[in-house]
Amino acid sequence: MARNYYIAGNWKMHKTRAEAAALAKELVEALKDGKHKYLVAPGFTLLETVAPIVKGTNILLGAQNCAVEEQGAHTGEVSVLQLKDLGVQAIILGHSERRHNYREDDALINKKVLLALKHGFDVILCVGELLEEREQGRAEAVCERQTTEGLKGVTAGGLSRVTIAYEPVWAIGTGKTATPEDADAIHGSIRNVVEKLYGGAEAAKIIIQYGGSVKPENATQLMAKENIDGALVGGAALKADTFVPIAKFA
Repeated sequence: MARNYYIAGNWKMHKTRAEAAALAKELVEALKDGKHKYLVAPGFTLLETVAPIVKGTNILLGAQNCAVEEQGAHTGEVSVLQLKDLGVQAIILGHSERRHNYREDDALINKKVLLALKHGFDVILCVGELLEEREQGRAEAVCERQTTEGLKGVTAGGLSRVTIAYEPVWAIGTGKTATPEDADAIHGSIRNVVEKLYGGAEAAKIIIQYGGSVKPENATQLMAKENIDGALVGGAALKADTFVPIAKFA
């Protein structure tokens, strides 16, 4: 089954509004004839600036997180209602930085996934193991648990709006990359988990991105693998010079 490649840029906690506007404009121009599905996820304070620039283009507007509640007394949080109001179309959830630096567990991430889907957002659900988990031979088991728990209560209809991003935590921002073979093996095992939960047809359709020091130099080799359907790009997403070659990999 042919799956459409999906390349997303996670800008993390970078950029002022002027810098974000400049990058968004460069990307709109450079990717207007791109063949794949694209997304940028600026920080919360930049969404209102970037939204009108990407509106009506082939670049989706993503958010990097959302609150677990719709609204209320949650100082410092940003709700799905506020994100929808800004024109956000997709939300990245369960990113390893949220899991490990901010102690978000599977149950919390699952609540966010269900809330985002209820409000009509697409979701990028991130899964991935720590270095010690990989060294103990537990990479597949960790990804299976995070995938299964993250998708709890998601219907087959809801699953059509979920993308999974496999991010080996040891490869994020370290310059280390899983070999294309290592990455593909985990992607295949995640696809098997989806098959167990939802059946073969859904498993064949689901997009599984790779995230973890994706660069112009390794994008083509990674994307050539059978189970790798795109990339969730961090550092290389911050400049058009590095993001565009990944987005338009041959």
